[in-house]
Amino acid sequence: MTEPSSPSAPADAVRLNKRMADLKLCSRREADEWIANGWVKVNGRPAEMGVKVTPADRIEVDKAAKGQQASQVTILINKPIGYVSGQAEDGHDPAVKLFTPQNRWADDNARFFFSPKQLRGLAPCGRLDIDSTGLLVMTQDGRIARQLIGEDSTMEKEYLVRVAYHGLGQPAPTGQLVRLDDDDPVTTNVQAVFPKAMLAKLRHGLSLDGQALKPARVDWQNPEQLRFVLTEGKKRQIRRMCELVGLKVVGLKRVRIGRVMLGNLPLGQWRYLAPHEKF
Repeated sequence: MTEPSSPSAPADAVRLNKRMADLKLCSRREADEWIANGWVKVNGRPAEMGVKVTPADRIEVDKAAKGQQASQVTILINKPIGYVSGQAEDGHDPAVKLFTPQNRWADDNARFFFSPKQLRGLAPCGRLDIDSTGLLVMTQDGRIARQLIGEDSTMEKEYLVRVAYHGLGQPAPTGQLVRLDDDDPVTTNVQAVFPKAMLAKLRHGLSLDGQALKPARVDWQNPEQLRFVLTEGKKRQIRRMCELVGLKVVGLKRVRIGRVMLGNLPLGQWRYLAPHEKF
């Protein structure tokens, strides 16, 4: 077996936990736990923490690890305004407080039973601002977390965004357009007055925090509401994008992540991700 940190390790050797994550067997954190528990073998021998492997090495995982993984849950919450996605902050409750038997959606037909142990290690997969509503995913499964918010994730996230139009000022020195402080914004039939050139800017051409944004799909759903589809998630990204083109967000709801829809899940309630559902 390849020795940990061996100076003669092949050029394509990587740490075992990374290799297991790349193979979508588990997250790196889970891999370390499994290795510590003796649940992983490399080429038939118990794996050591920190060992490096190549694609030619055979990795085996004990049934105990797979059983533990099968018991991990992922839940979908329709987050109301006033809840934060992660840890409690500024006196606001975290959305995980909604994860109680009483708040489970009556139409949830997933064959899981609620247990307090499901709260252990349950983490949000992506932020949803305190003043936004809609689909929030929380999971114990590191594979799903990596799929949704990993460094190489390109998962689509869809939002419905109600807007008002304040107009545009002159370009700032940076070249970005700045919003006017207009006391009489347009709140009805915004589509009719919003310049098509600015819609094109929303789709591609804006920068935040000194970095160009990836192309987005942005279209009018109705005269006061835009539909955004993003593949990245900078902090308050949609609100900041809108400000740059003279729009103010007055309502924002996330309705889809990947292939999983918010659907009819009531506000403030949750359901389990069903075994057949895939992001």
